[in-house]
Amino acid sequence: MPLRRWTSPLAALRRMPGITPGTRSLHRHLLLWLLLPQLVLWLAAASFTYQLADRYANQAIDASLSTASRSLARQVKPSGSGLLIDLPRAAQDIIEADPDDRVYYMVSTPPGEFILGNSQMPQPPAIAEPRLGQPYLYDGVIRDKTASDPRRDVSVRVVALYLAYGEPGKPQRMLVQVARSRTSREELARQILIDTALPLSLLIVLMSVIVWGGIRGGLAPLARLRSVVESRATNDLAPIRLEAAPEEVRSLALALNTLLAEVRENVNTQKRFISDAAHQMRTPLAGLKSQTELALTSAAVCADPELRARLERVHESATRSAHLVSQLLALARAEPEAAMAQSRTRFDLQRLAREVAAEQVPRAIAAGIDLGTDDTESPDNADKPLQVLGNSMLIREALVNLVDNAIRYAGRGASITVSAHSEGDDAVVTVEDTGPGVPEVDHVRVFQRFVRATHEGNGCGLGLAIVKEIVERSRGSVSLQSVQPHGLRAVVRMPLAVVPRP
Repeated sequence: MPLRRWTSPLAALRRMPGITPGTRSLHRHLLLWLLLPQLVLWLAAASFTYQLADRYANQAIDASLSTASRSLARQVKPSGSGLLIDLPRAAQDIIEADPDDRVYYMVSTPPGEFILGNSQMPQPPAIAEPRLGQPYLYDGVIRDKTASDPRRDVSVRVVALYLAYGEPGKPQRMLVQVARSRTSREELARQILIDTALPLSLLIVLMSVIVWGGIRGGLAPLARLRSVVESRATNDLAPIRLEAAPEEVRSLALALNTLLAEVRENVNTQKRFISDAAHQMRTPLAGLKSQTELALTSAAVCADPELRARLERVHESATRSAHLVSQLLALARAEPEAAMAQSRTRFDLQRLAREVAAEQVPRAIAAGIDLGTDDTESPDNADKPLQVLGNSMLIREALVNLVDNAIRYAGRGASITVSAHSEGDDAVVTVEDTGPGVPEVDHVRVFQRFVRATHEGNGCGLGLAIVKEIVERSRGSVSLQSVQPHGLRAVVRMPLAVVPRP
């Protein structure tokens, strides 16, 4: 069964289509689609209110203009074949008193021949047979020469009133026009709009706050679900509990729990297969290795070089297979689920590093390598324990792999130095050798499973991958550094354990 890198189901969910970090927030999405109709309705209501206010203002001004035109018409009295205009100066001053809301008037007879008032009065629309005594209202523009800017055109509302006068045999027609600027009408409509829109705006703001609070409260279970998921460790595949959440969130949690259960089952199946296969293979491989050793001894007696060469290749393959099985078992113990089952205790990392180095001395001597420890990097803390929190058995396995790698590839005549010291809040263990080293381009790649930087030796490409898995599960890090003029340094960093206060 092919080995695959274990991936957190939460990381897999984040890589699913449509679930990307750039996706729009659901909270903002709902808020936008709830507030946008309110804004559209508010603009529509404001426009409708302004139109309504403008209509009522027109009605009020039209009524006042009709009254003013009839009043002015009463001041023009027929006298024989002419007209007697009785418009006191005081009345004219009252009509023209307000410069911002001027009232214009004109009397003409027959219509079009100026008699009195403002000769710039706009003409009424063409009517074939206008009804006498019936006011006609229309909009127009008049140039007010008495204004500060005589070239300024003034928009006005005009009423035209046709009247009859003259002798019975010679009837004549008179036109009385009264106009008023649209300033007062626009001001009235604007005031009505402000008086209506202000409380409406406050109501919209209050409604928006209520909508925002409702959305926030409604999406709170999703926020809790996100918090629960984000606070989990990548190796935590336990079901998510959200019993008090709404039905939709419970459905999402149920779907996630189903996915987590399937992933957990697949991972457990894979781990059981690796563990069982390794256990089943370790015994026959050990037997094969022993038999090849005995066969090599016998071959030395019979002095058959060809047979001895074949037995050596078989013995080398058996040794390499046994090492691979041992590494697979270590990898299974370092996997997330197995690491969770291991106890975490406080131990002295410096002492552990010394013990590992001492255990590997016989192998180093057999390989012609000088292996020792060095604590001079931190002389002040040479005898001070480096207390870290983790599983000492797994950390020992990681350090053994680092020293084993150095012994395998440093070469005869090289030296290996194991040191442990503190740097700030970290405990640091280094395994440095004077061998050929590893190219810097491969410093990261060699931590991947089944990746080897060289074809020499009988390694299987799992040692550094096991080290990385174990160290990272202990909240630490591991890296490689080149040593001048040649050599390689492996650096393991782990956070120092917090000493509890008495």
